[in-house]
Amino acid sequence: MRDVLICDFGGVLTTPLQEGFLAYQEESGVSLEALGTAMALAAAEHGDHPLFVLERGEITEAEFRERIESHLGDGVDLSRLFMHLFEGLEPNRPMIDYVRELRGRGVRAALLTNNVREWEPLWRSKLPEIDELFELVVDSAFVGLRKPDPAIFMLTLDRLGGVDAARCVFVDDLDVNCAAARALGMAAVRFETTAQAIPEIESGLSA
Repeated sequence: MRDVLICDFGGVLTTPLQEGFLAYQEESGVSLEALGTAMALAAAEHGDHPLFVLERGEITEAEFRERIESHLGDGVDLSRLFMHLFEGLEPNRPMIDYVRELRGRGVRAALLTNNVREWEPLWRSKLPEIDELFELVVDSAFVGLRKPDPAIFMLTLDRLGGVDAARCVFVDDLDVNCAAARALGMAAVRFETTAQAIPEIESGLSA
């Protein structure tokens, strides 16, 4: 029986990030397509996707903004995008309560997030009980690895005391991350809604 939950943060324990992107698009007039194009140009210029480098803690948020803004034209301020991302982010209380219930049932829990070093105080403030709910937090920006790299999953298992992947249920809102977890032997649940995810997690834990 599986007895370890490994859970993503944004879009699972919070409302979707897309709302913040859409609010920024409406305010700035910069479309999501334009942002994507700017990131692709920055990746070609610097040799790696700027978001991936940022989430591995290899560049600062300011350096990330500079790389993208240079391809978006004068007057574009990506700090406003980050402001909207956090203003629109709300805790997903039913999912948080479910994790608390699982802990009460003896299920171990770890948080595995792709995130940004400078944002740690901001995202933690959205969920002050993070250290109560999770015995371990693995933040990509502080370990130099990011999902879906298998190494960050293996690091998480190691920090849980060498837990076997087969004992774990992984929950994330991105297919690519779920596929990486499955390849290592974990059960994986692609989060779409809390009502959909909880029965699938229960099924994974009881298998």
